Amino acid sequence: MAAAGLAAAASLGAPRAFAAGATTNTTADEALAKLKAGNQKYVSVPEICTADLSTQREQIAEAQAPWAAILSCADSRVPPELLFGGAGLGELFVARNAGNMADTATMGTIEYGVEHLGIPLVVVMAHERCGAVAAACEVATKGTKFPGSIGPMIAAIVPAAKAAYGKPGDFVDNAARESAKRTAIKIATQSPIVSHFVKDKKVRVVAARYGLDDGGVEFLT
Repeated sequence: MAAAGLAAAASLGAPRAFAAGATTNTTADEALAKLKAGNQKYVSVPEICTADLSTQREQIAEAQAPWAAILSCADSRVPPELLFGGAGLGELFVARNAGNMADTATMGTIEYGVEHLGIPLVVVMAHERCGAVAAACEVATKGTKFPGSIGPMIAAIVPAAKAAYGKPGDFVDNAARESAKRTAIKIATQSPIVSHFVKDKKVRVVAARYGLDDGGVEFLT
């Protein structure tokens, strides 16, 4: 993966100065299996999801080699490191914002993780009863206006809310799932860096949904 990352960087005209240190040998399929197993541990025996942080900090202080990138909501109830089984320091490359959207900063963060850190798996994780998605649903159905930067922030979720409107099931939950799927597709196809690795089958981008009530993560794609 390190060699592939450097080759891709050269072909895309990206600087190599950031590509320092060893990258993970974990494949996308292996990373996905580790996330599923970690979440099952979190659901079944959450008390064992602890880590020796002082030892881990010493081991990874000089370099990181995360094996998955997680784009999740900023909601305080959705900490990826915990709900994926107490993942340790240096394992997950996490970006969070309200509604788990791939804005410019987030897209750049994921591109850095894929190209320079050699991350093989990107997960866009929505969650149950998301406030940002609920707001977008209000915009889609009632034309509600939100103050400050909140309105522009959730505007990217509105198309997913409109697509989910009227379908069987919970409107907000359907919209959250639809938005995660659309964001995953956006990352995989619109990023010139990520799409390069996806095309070469070096990276997978998947969507998921976290349940606040049961603690389970459902992978949607």
